Amino acid sequence: MDPSQTIILGLVQGLTEFIPISSSAHLVLVPRLLGWDSPSLTFNTTVHLGTLLALLFYFRSDLIQIVTTAVNSRSPYASSNRRLISCLVVATLPAALAGALLEKTFEAMFQSARLVGVALLVTALLLAFAELVSQRVGRSTANEPGLVGALVIGLAQAVAIVPGISRSGSTIAAGLLFGLDRPAAARFSFLLAMPIIAGAGLFKLADAVTAGVPPGETVALVSGFLSAAVSGYLTIGGLLAWLRKSNSAGLFPFAGYC
Repeated sequence: MDPSQTIILGLVQGLTEFIPISSSAHLVLVPRLLGWDSPSLTFNTTVHLGTLLALLFYFRSDLIQIVTTAVNSRSPYASSNRRLISCLVVATLPAALAGALLEKTFEAMFQSARLVGVALLVTALLLAFAELVSQRVGRSTANEPGLVGALVIGLAQAVAIVPGISRSGSTIAAGLLFGLDRPAAARFSFLLAMPIIAGAGLFKLADAVTAGVPPGETVALVSGFLSAAVSGYLTIGGLLAWLRKSNSAGLFPFAGYC
């Protein structure tokens, strides 16, 4: 793949990782629609790490505040942030186990465009259902879903390893179903993405480095990484601003797109 293609796919990854329309689906379908070679697993891993950088940079103040207040018993936010950390740990476990135990099964799914299409329809139904429920019940002021809710959100993230099931979409939807408002559900989803993207990305990158990066691919990987990081950072802010708006559209436009 030439650098122009990798820049475009990096932009696609950064945009679709956080907007609930499935980045994995777009990394399968966009090259097919444009007649390009399918991106390598090393490239997919690299652009995911680009979106991890976007998350870390966007939420840097939140992360510092969560950690520092959680260890400071005198802070008025200590208890709530400890609960948040506990929820994030619980929610991370299902996807970590699923990825470790079913790695080859999930990798094979990336070869089927038909499966991706069906999974996008599942994402659409999930987003529409969660938005309908959310608009009919009261919202909580909490910034975390509780341990039971966290486990369900974690299971939703595990299912989203299937290409076409949006990770952000499934976890935001699950958060809405457990009473979080849209911004809180999105924030929890984004914080939850960090450990799973970091773990899976670094593990795959280690395999790629061990196998050796093909000659000439370094420029493509760097350009894809940077474009994913920049577009991901801008997308996070844009999506959160959209979800904060008091309107009835909510997740419906994303469901329609899927």
